[in-house]
Amino acid sequence: MSLYNKLYPHLPVTFQNMAISAFGYTWKKRRFGGVFPEELKKFKDREQFSMQQWDEYSIQQFQKLLKHAFDTVPFYKDSFTRAGLVSSAIYTLQPSDISKLPFLEKNELRAFGTTTLLSSTLEKGGEFFPSSGSTGTPTQILFSHPMHQRWSAGFEARIRHWAGVDRFTSRGTIGGRRVVPDGHAKAPFYRYNFIEKQVYFSAYHISADHARNYLEGIARYGLQYMTGYAMSNFFLARFFEEMKLETPALKAVITSSEKLTGAMRETFQRVYGCKSFDSWSGLEACGLVSECEHGSLHISPDLGLIELLDEHGKPVAPGEIGEVVCTGFVNYDQPLIRYRIGDLMRLGDKPCSCGRVMPVIKEIIGRVEDTVVGKDGREMVRFHGIFINLPNLIEAQIIQHTLDAFEINIVTNGRWTAEEARLVKNRMTSQLGDVTVEIREVSALIRNPSGKFPAVISHVKRPAKT
Repeated sequence: MSLYNKLYPHLPVTFQNMAISAFGYTWKKRRFGGVFPEELKKFKDREQFSMQQWDEYSIQQFQKLLKHAFDTVPFYKDSFTRAGLVSSAIYTLQPSDISKLPFLEKNELRAFGTTTLLSSTLEKGGEFFPSSGSTGTPTQILFSHPMHQRWSAGFEARIRHWAGVDRFTSRGTIGGRRVVPDGHAKAPFYRYNFIEKQVYFSAYHISADHARNYLEGIARYGLQYMTGYAMSNFFLARFFEEMKLETPALKAVITSSEKLTGAMRETFQRVYGCKSFDSWSGLEACGLVSECEHGSLHISPDLGLIELLDEHGKPVAPGEIGEVVCTGFVNYDQPLIRYRIGDLMRLGDKPCSCGRVMPVIKEIIGRVEDTVVGKDGREMVRFHGIFINLPNLIEAQIIQHTLDAFEINIVTNGRWTAEEARLVKNRMTSQLGDVTVEIREVSALIRNPSGKFPAVISHVKRPAKT
C-alpha cells in the first residue's frame, strides 16, 4: 500500500480535498497533455469519413498493429506461428480475414499481460492499471502517456462532445474510487477535485438518509452533468424523486459499467430535465461504443475493431446478439488482438440519421446485477476493489442472504490463504459496515449460456416506499 493510501483515510475532509485535487492535477496532465490536442482533432475530423475512407483506415491500422505485434511481442509471435501464420501472411492480412487469428482469452491476459504480452519497444510513462476486481483477479492494463492521451482524445470526442459537454464542464462522478474512507463514515459523502471541477461522490453510501448531502454537493459546486456507474446514478436520482427534493437542471447524464435501461433514462429526464447517454468501453481500452446526439450507439472504428460473433465464431447478422471480440488500435505496448472481453451486444439493422458512417449497435446487453440493500437503506451494485491483489483468487461471486449476512463463493488456484480471506472480509465491512461474511471455496461458479455469471446476487428486496 502506498504512503498516500495509508495517510488519506486519516486526513480531515479539507485535506482530503486537497489531496484529491493534487492527484487531479497529475491525472489531468497525464490524460490531456502531450499528444492529446492533435489526437482530438484527428478524432473529430475522422467523424466525417466516408465508408471507403473508414475501410482504408481500418486496413492500414490493422496491418500496422499485426506487424508490430508479430515483430515485437513474444506472445503473438508464438501464438501466430502456432496458428500457421508466417510473417508474410501476417503483414498483408485484411480485417475481413481476422478469423484466421487466434482469440486472446481473459485468463491469458491475466497470466501474460505483464510479461510476454508486452512489446520490446515501449512508449514512455507506462503504468499498469488494474480492472475493478469485482468478479475475481483483475487484469493489468499498461497505459503509456501517449496511449493514455490517444484514448482520452477518443473519449472526449465520442462521449463528452456527443453529449454536449467537454473536459472543462463541471461534473459529478459516482465510481469505484474510495474517496470516503469507510462504511461508517459521516457526511459529506463526496470530495472535491477543484483542478477538474469534479465532485467525486461515494458509490457506497447512497441512501434516503444521505440523499440531501449528495444534493448539497451537486448544488454547491454548480455541477452541469453526472457520470459514472449507471445503477448508482439511478439509485441517487430515484431517492431525490421519492423524497420530492428539488434538483438543479443538468446538461446530461453519461453512464458506464452497467446497462442503461429505459426506466433509468426516464428517471434522469424527470429528475434532472436532461437526456442520458449510454457508452461501453472498459479499462482494456480496446474498443468504444458511444451514443450520439440522435440516440444511436456507434462503434468508433479508429479506437478498435469490434467483432460480434455467434456461438460458432461467425459474425452475427443485423439485429442479432453476438459476443464482443476486440482488437484495439491505440495500445502498442500491450496489444489486445481478438480479445474476448466477455460482453454481449446486438448489432444494429439501420444507419443513424446523424450522418456518421460509423457502425451502429442496437443494444449493449451488458450486465445487470442485483441490488445490495444495507441495514441503513443504502443501495449499491458495484464492489470495486474487493478482490484486488489476491494472487490465489481466480473468480468470485457475492451473495446477500439478509441485510447483514453475506456469502462469497470463490474459485482459487488451491493456495488460498487465511490472510487473503481476512482482507476480503475487511474490505466488505469497509464498504457495508457491520456485516458477517462467509467465504466458501467452490470448484466452479454457475454460468449462464453465454458463459457469464452474476457478480452479485441479493435475496433481500428493496423496502416498499410509502
